[in-house]
Amino acid sequence: MGQYKKLWYLLFAVLAVCFTILGYMGSEVYKKAPPYPEQVVSASGKVLMTKDDILAGQSAWQSTGGMEVGSILGHGAYQAPDWTADWLHRELSAWLDLTAQQTYGKKFDEVSPEEQAVLKTRLADEYRNQSRVKEDGSVVISDTRVKAIESILPYYHGVYGDDPKLQTTREHFAMKNNTLPSQEAREKLFDFFFWTSWSASTNRPDETFTYTNNWPHEPLINNVPTTENYMWSFTSVVLLLMGIGLLMWGYSFLTKHEEVEVPSEDPISKIQLTPSQKALGKYVFLTVALFVVQVLLGGLTAHYTVEGQGFYGIDEALGFEMSDWFPYALTRTWHIQSAIFWIATGFLTAGLFLAPIVNGGKDPKFQRAGVNFLYIALFIVVGGSYAGNFFALTHILPPEFNFWFGHQGYEYLDLGRFWQLLLMVGLLLWLFLMLRCTVSAFKEKGVDKNLLAIFVASMVGVGVFYAPGLFYGEKSPIAVMEYWRWWVVHLWVEGFFEVFATAAFAFIFYNMGFVRRSTATASTLAAAAIFMLGGVPGTLHHLYFSGSTSASMAIGACFSALEVVPLVLLGREAYEHWSYQHLSDWAKRLRWPLMCFVAVAFWNMIGAGVFGFLINPPISLFYIQGLNTSAVHAHAALFGVYGFLALGFVLLVARYLKPNAQFDDKLMTWGFWLLNGGLVGMIAISLLPVGAIQAYASITHGLWYARSEEFLQMEILDTLRWVRTAADLIFIGGAVCVAIQATKIVFSRDK
Repeated sequence: MGQYKKLWYLLFAVLAVCFTILGYMGSEVYKKAPPYPEQVVSASGKVLMTKDDILAGQSAWQSTGGMEVGSILGHGAYQAPDWTADWLHRELSAWLDLTAQQTYGKKFDEVSPEEQAVLKTRLADEYRNQSRVKEDGSVVISDTRVKAIESILPYYHGVYGDDPKLQTTREHFAMKNNTLPSQEAREKLFDFFFWTSWSASTNRPDETFTYTNNWPHEPLINNVPTTENYMWSFTSVVLLLMGIGLLMWGYSFLTKHEEVEVPSEDPISKIQLTPSQKALGKYVFLTVALFVVQVLLGGLTAHYTVEGQGFYGIDEALGFEMSDWFPYALTRTWHIQSAIFWIATGFLTAGLFLAPIVNGGKDPKFQRAGVNFLYIALFIVVGGSYAGNFFALTHILPPEFNFWFGHQGYEYLDLGRFWQLLLMVGLLLWLFLMLRCTVSAFKEKGVDKNLLAIFVASMVGVGVFYAPGLFYGEKSPIAVMEYWRWWVVHLWVEGFFEVFATAAFAFIFYNMGFVRRSTATASTLAAAAIFMLGGVPGTLHHLYFSGSTSASMAIGACFSALEVVPLVLLGREAYEHWSYQHLSDWAKRLRWPLMCFVAVAFWNMIGAGVFGFLINPPISLFYIQGLNTSAVHAHAALFGVYGFLALGFVLLVARYLKPNAQFDDKLMTWGFWLLNGGLVGMIAISLLPVGAIQAYASITHGLWYARSEEFLQMEILDTLRWVRTAADLIFIGGAVCVAIQATKIVFSRDK
């Protein structure tokens, strides 16, 4: 460890403490997740549903696309309602009308304010206190509540079926006709919806707040932020300010700024390409091809939010109902999965290119064969998972095979479990190919191994931390599933991908002569410790209202605030990456990969930092979880950070695969600025204003209203969604330009 001993100890301590916290809170999630009642019984003794019925409904929900058709507990798509909040409000409203009629002979809206207050008090007591789980595991609800449930069931049957009266509603929700054709399956699905609303309205044992920490905001039963919500929100802001101050102090006094003498020629260009590196051209092409597919699917999906079931009337002219075969749920699934696939492929490409360089410019035996086999495996996973999604949502695939081969229903992990296992095998194969190159480098004598060690550790994280996505099953409690899902979406992507990118940058820029090895090593170790400190326990900020305890809120709020702290220095990082192209004549040929890395720093600060913290404090997320404000963060962070990273990596690889090829400055200028301009447009003229208007409605009336058909079809919101089409086209144009450039390079003749 030598001169870096303190930094290594710091990193080990951070990892030990943070994973201990995350692991302990995981055990709490398992112990205290909202229970599935053994049976739900009416006061008159009728069994309404059993635990098996609720779990069967959970499976039916997955078969419809799950989180790609509206959301539950605030997680999922934004076009259709949040079914938890929607069901709860409809049931509460029906109960109030029934009880008002029984008590006063009038509807609820017709009685006096004093009488309404009395009814609301009775309502809150019945839902918050009287429906708790009994010692025998059952839940007893009043006969009035049973009638309220029965009164709203026809609406849900019509929405998920093909009731002509609700055709317009389905279009507004971007739902296909017969989203769930089987009436029996729909009945089970609605048992599941009831359970999610029950967990969101029933107090935990011996507590005064619900299993979801009073989410969603529902004034009718006093679902309002808890005291802990306010306390930890304020604490997170204080920690953010303190962390920024300490970081700036440390950066100013502890960082060494060393000048370097840049070589007259590119050191990497002097290395003879190995057979495995030469085989990476097709990886570059696959990355940009999937990128173009993803953005085209994104444009189609965004258009479904305004037309619902059509596409500019083209399908009607052809007599082809596009939404019957390619509904919003399917195109959104493919859009999100394509993003995961092409970004991951870009990172894998960078790693496979760097590995032989670490190995002294040599390939281990059969390295090229392994690279080619991994490429075939990627094709199988992508094609198989897409086909499985299609057959699941068209209900061609039998329901019993859905979870394994069709659609899991969980956003970002939509692919069937079989394809998920194959993807895990592919990642392990990549890790094996990387390790057989890098481990041998440790055997060399007289060379500082610290930078190599952190690089190897980061790639192990990328290779294995997708595995937690396999730790839940089809019938796992939603809280348990969410815990492991966010290990993948947050910890794997936002944590280990970030560290891998930092280590890869250090290796690349050190080998180019832009930075000293000591600087690269120290900065990578320090960055890894800072990222992990906030990123690992910060995973819990996704679980505030998914059925975890208030302790998750405390830890998630405090540590996720620390995630934002290092992002304040990204302006300096952006300047450094931009300036590298001016250090020598040969570096100018690397301009466009470096510009992608500059964009990464900018969007990391804006997308992950500003828009990330917008939804991090519990008090903020209480009102805006499940609104378009989340989509602002998702687009700005996922593409702005990891998308530009992947593009920068593959453009860099393409540049070295064909050293005599030149970037077309005009084409790349258009591509780069169209991508950035399109992303700014999506956020500024559509996602952010829609989210802000929704937030006002959610705070004023409740989440159910901000996601309701009535509200989302307001003229101003409809106009904002239409206007987004222009930004989408700009973005698509940028993607096509970059894809053409990368394709021209990798398929050009090497002179």
